[in-house]
Amino acid sequence: MNHRSIEANRIVVKVGTSSLIHPNGAVNLETFDQLAYTLSALNNQGKELILVSSGAIGVGLNKMHLKKRPSEIGAQQALAAIGQSELMTLFTQRFNHYLTDIAQVLLTHDIFDYPKSNKYVMDTFNCLLKDNVIPIVNENDTVATDELDHKTTFGDNDQLSAIVASHVNADLLIVLSDIDGFYDQNPKKFANASLIPTVNIINEETFTVAGGSGSRFGTGGMQTKLLAAKRMLAENRQMILANGRDPRIILDILAGKKIGTLFTKNRSENQPQSETSPTINH
Repeated sequence: MNHRSIEANRIVVKVGTSSLIHPNGAVNLETFDQLAYTLSALNNQGKELILVSSGAIGVGLNKMHLKKRPSEIGAQQALAAIGQSELMTLFTQRFNHYLTDIAQVLLTHDIFDYPKSNKYVMDTFNCLLKDNVIPIVNENDTVATDELDHKTTFGDNDQLSAIVASHVNADLLIVLSDIDGFYDQNPKKFANASLIPTVNIINEETFTVAGGSGSRFGTGGMQTKLLAAKRMLAENRQMILANGRDPRIILDILAGKKIGTLFTKNRSENQPQSETSPTINH
């Protein structure tokens, strides 16, 4: 069976830096346009959409003509401030082209930790969605550091997207990355790696298969995506991990095509690979 039953009205889409920035550090304008087109088309169909977008530091590096991410926290925060402004300019231009309104929402972990601030931000999300405005969410990197006395960081936007999906009661989280889905071994190292179409359980061995971190422009690797998926499964929500090379893939996902890896507790979607531990090669 090459079809999935995907029933989702409120959807969180997370796009990674690797999808928005070319390997040479230049902005991938095609991805920005395709993402705006796809989400605008779905918005016109009555879907409620939230976009969690990485890329502030990556865009900032490009804007400032830098090839290397600085190690100093202050310099990273400055790049994030520059890049976030440029990021929203790019999104505004492309969404305007498709006659869709967007809004910027910058978050820190504390907002969800405290009931009053959590209520206010949820009211904001609900009002925006009611008015057919697409919130574009990112971590507030200019204030979120591990050196403060309380927890401010999410660690990465994979975690942020899962937390947002949880709090807004989303039906589905779609994570767009630079990989086609979750494999039984690292496809960059092993030619015989097989894509696992459906995962129902995430355990210690699943994380062992996941391996290391992400690209030089981003912070997330497969481990962080599995943590996001684990949260979704714990709340009986669904998540799909797919390649963000062409964001129009979202339309195929919602049409039920078997693309990427579906993380779900629904056993009717189960595949033999998801019932056994993946093969681990080093």
